Amino acid sequence: MLVVSDTSPLTALLQIGRDSLLTILFGRVLVPSAVNDELLRFHASLPEYLEIQAIYDHGAADALSRNLDRGEAEAIVLAEECHADYLLMDEKLGRSVAQSRGLRVIGLLGILVIAKTAGRIESVGSVIEELETKARFFVSESVKQIILRAAGEDWHLPPGSN
Repeated sequence: MLVVSDTSPLTALLQIGRDSLLTILFGRVLVPSAVNDELLRFHASLPEYLEIQAIYDHGAADALSRNLDRGEAEAIVLAEECHADYLLMDEKLGRSVAQSRGLRVIGLLGILVIAKTAGRIESVGSVIEELETKARFFVSESVKQIILRAAGEDWHLPPGSN
């Protein structure tokens, strides 16, 4: 399987040292040039499995960049061009645009549910806690409960930790 990733989910996974989940779950992980550039602003080096691939249709990315950041725009175009199984993106507007173009979109939390189902992580709740504390990844309480239910977990954070 093939997943094209936007910057923020990959950055969050890199920050908590769980980025290998992507290659374990999907095999191939592609990022467009703009996402690679964004990642290198925050990370000194990137995993070897990460495939950087330039897009062909710069006009489409330019048009999408009117409403989205360049990384999101190029990720959508690359996912279309390489017929990706999934586009990994968390930003609401980008996800909406991608879905309207017929792409299968998954977010970081969806990746965690798949990883739990595949036996690659023990607890979605504990990984969310890592994301929140180490990567400053925000998850609303209502979304968190939906994801935890989907993962079959009854997870409660200590009072005052959220």
